[in-house]
Amino acid sequence: MSKNDIKVALIGNPNTGKTSLFNQLTGLTQKVGNYPGVTVDKKEGISKLSATQNAIITDLPGTYSINPTSLDESIVLKTLLKKDIKESPDVILVVADVENLKRNLLLFSQIKDLEIPTVLAINMVDQMHRKGISIDLSLLKKELNTEVILISARKNEGIKEIKEAIIRCHVAAKASPLCGINHKIDPDYFHKLKEISSNYTLYELWLMVTQNNFPETITKVEKEKLLAFKQDTFKLKKYQHKETIFRYQEINKILKKTYIVDKTKATDLRGKLDKIFTHRIFGYVLFSLILLVIFQSIFDLASVPMDFIDATFAQISDFAKSSLPEGVLTDLLTEGIIPGIGGVIIFIPQIAILFLFIAILEETGYMSRVVFLMDKIMRRFGMNGISVIPLISGTACAIPAIMATRTISSWKERLITILVVPFTTCSARLPIYAILIALIIPDKKVLGFLNLQGLVLLSLYALGFASAIIAAYILHKTLKVESRSFFVVEMPNYKLPSLKNVFFDVLEKTKAFVFGAGKIILALSIVLWFLASNGGDSYKNVEKDVIENIANQQLNTDEIQQIIASKKLENSYIGILGKTIEPVIKPLGYDWKIGIALITSFAAREVFVGTLATIYSVEADDENTTTIKQKMASEVNATGGKLFNFPVGMSLMVFYAFAMQCMATLAIVKRETKSWKWPLIQLFGMTFLAYVSSFLTYQILS
Repeated sequence: MSKNDIKVALIGNPNTGKTSLFNQLTGLTQKVGNYPGVTVDKKEGISKLSATQNAIITDLPGTYSINPTSLDESIVLKTLLKKDIKESPDVILVVADVENLKRNLLLFSQIKDLEIPTVLAINMVDQMHRKGISIDLSLLKKELNTEVILISARKNEGIKEIKEAIIRCHVAAKASPLCGINHKIDPDYFHKLKEISSNYTLYELWLMVTQNNFPETITKVEKEKLLAFKQDTFKLKKYQHKETIFRYQEINKILKKTYIVDKTKATDLRGKLDKIFTHRIFGYVLFSLILLVIFQSIFDLASVPMDFIDATFAQISDFAKSSLPEGVLTDLLTEGIIPGIGGVIIFIPQIAILFLFIAILEETGYMSRVVFLMDKIMRRFGMNGISVIPLISGTACAIPAIMATRTISSWKERLITILVVPFTTCSARLPIYAILIALIIPDKKVLGFLNLQGLVLLSLYALGFASAIIAAYILHKTLKVESRSFFVVEMPNYKLPSLKNVFFDVLEKTKAFVFGAGKIILALSIVLWFLASNGGDSYKNVEKDVIENIANQQLNTDEIQQIIASKKLENSYIGILGKTIEPVIKPLGYDWKIGIALITSFAAREVFVGTLATIYSVEADDENTTTIKQKMASEVNATGGKLFNFPVGMSLMVFYAFAMQCMATLAIVKRETKSWKWPLIQLFGMTFLAYVSSFLTYQILS
């Protein structure tokens, strides 16, 4: 970051097209991190404003005002109150929806009163004619005393003008308040407030009092004086209420002069579509059909690229083994690193397809209809419609899904949602389901067009969601937590999905999965390879014992080498660990190799496949390099039959349907609930449920 770069904070209500504008401004120069001290995502990107000027764009969480009601919204307030020259924004870019300008201008008026240079971008102007909307732009600029740009982020219209306006605002470096609340509410009160400090604007001081949010630069004396203003809580609430009324009065006056809606030209397509998508019967049928299409696609569309990736990594390992000199490093590369990474890369097609469909549903505005549709059902189980968002988000990853519960106002409903989210099938379980389904479920059509493997996958997702609902009901009846509940959801307009938004969303989430899982798998693959390639005296004497065994003298060299590899693995450190836990997992149909994969997968579910890939690579004959799927299919049990048969495969899938997802999920539950009580209840409760369920599944199917 250059000292001359302009720091721009991108702010707006939810569903105003803020993400689309961010993508248009920054393109591929985005990065995702966290705000200091919190686990809320922070998206930043570099925008080239001119040949000589760049901007650092920070996409802040969506908010309706800077009076926060959730942790996400509080990030906006903290950012705006910062006085650190390195982090405080130079220019604020407020995004408003042309159809909801009145509501959006409330947030704009608050930001303007902070006296930070501000640009107002009115988005979705391509809808103005169809909606019968007309704006007197020059008069609106004059009334708001700010730069106002009409844009269509989806169609890349007005982006150049936005960049030019940011530069002009930064050069001006001075902004005046829009409403000036001190003169309209209680002049004496606000005069005394302003006298506390000249380092802050009046509205900044007012926000510190009302929101109890103080910047790091404030002195102890200033803070004590501000806290004294909080003593009269009745007056504070009264003045806050007056402030909101006054702001809307000013906004109404401005819009009456500048904003006209001809309702005779407006079409009611949204209302007609809502009648279908939120219908008490057809709404659920359509949602079920959409889910069916998604899970059919995960298998039908991903099968070819997955087979290609699987075969490619087998060839890479074979090539490396034949080309590189024999030794420890070659063994590590061909038996540990390559198979481990291949166990993640192979599932990119399926995961990308899942993220693609979720991104499209969110972009079109359909996801908000799902929230509304599910509210009545969810309330019976101790949650509300907003809980659907974390549950659906949990199909990608439980960690951001649990963080998404911050928008739920009721603590009891939020706690229940946090506790049941891990039941939903996350993308880390998808690799396990995918390879087990491919091994035990035939690839054939049902009713002529439905893929049987896709139906099984859909059933596993349905099992996870049903488990979450049942668990929520039990918690609703047993948890003694008092809290108020209310449900508010905004229905955004339907719109065609932006290809750029969908692309960046899928790219970002797939990268997060690959690199997040890749780090863990690479580290574990190296550890597993070491433990599987070393052992005590029994391990060191394996080769000698096998060769001297009279029963092996009739075997050829390849067969003897295969026995040596298997015996070495069995007597290695990891083999000893697997044999130790084998009596516990044998009733589930698992051998000691699967047991090792179960243990390592508590770090991250997707490690299960990578672990087996590493184990089987270590055990494999040097001259016989095959894919992970082929290795698993050829594994035999004690009776000589297939190890991964139907009972074992179903037992494993049921185990992972109920088992706690990963250690990172436990950590985030602890952080969100501020207690180890709830994550420990999750860990032991879900593990017990997983063990019993997989035991019954194996015993019944056997």
